Amino acid sequence: MDNIEVSEDPVGQPGPVSKTCTRIGQRYQKLLDDVTPHVKWRWVIAIIYNILFMARIIVGQGWYVVTYALAIYHLNLLLAFLSPKIDPGLAMMYDDEDGPALPTRSTDEFRPFERRLPEFKFWYSVMKATTIAFCFTAFQVFNIPVFWPILVMYFITLFCITMKRQIKHMLRYNYLPFSWGKPKYAAAPTTDTI
Repeated sequence: MDNIEVSEDPVGQPGPVSKTCTRIGQRYQKLLDDVTPHVKWRWVIAIIYNILFMARIIVGQGWYVVTYALAIYHLNLLLAFLSPKIDPGLAMMYDDEDGPALPTRSTDEFRPFERRLPEFKFWYSVMKATTIAFCFTAFQVFNIPVFWPILVMYFITLFCITMKRQIKHMLRYNYLPFSWGKPKYAAAPTTDTI
């Protein structure tokens, strides 16, 4: 009874698989941290990646349902990117002072535009969704036969209706989700007297 074996490895130590997964996750996070400040290059890569996906669809002559689903998801992301974090229509309806609201008159205090979906998360979601769609094109089970011009017309109609509604919302509540054309103030010149 006195011969009880005690292992020298503590029970709480992570195994080799866990260590490898942690290391891969850290490298992946480091890569994301490194590309974060390069906005233009990230979007150039995303556009090229989506062009490669479309080339895969055109050459393979299939996976139109996957492409349609990807396009609708991208449209959903775009709408979240263009929308304010707090919808001014709902804020005015409830009229509570819990959160910030967009200015509707010139006398209102300026508050910067906060997006519902930040730019980096928008880019990251586009890249993830396109990668998943690329993976789906590797399997014939997802190549559902469909008359693709109808899907194109559905998407164009959906895009036009949705963007028309979004633009009306922007005009009604007087907000612009982009900073192009907004005034930029320069620092006051300093006078150095020696």
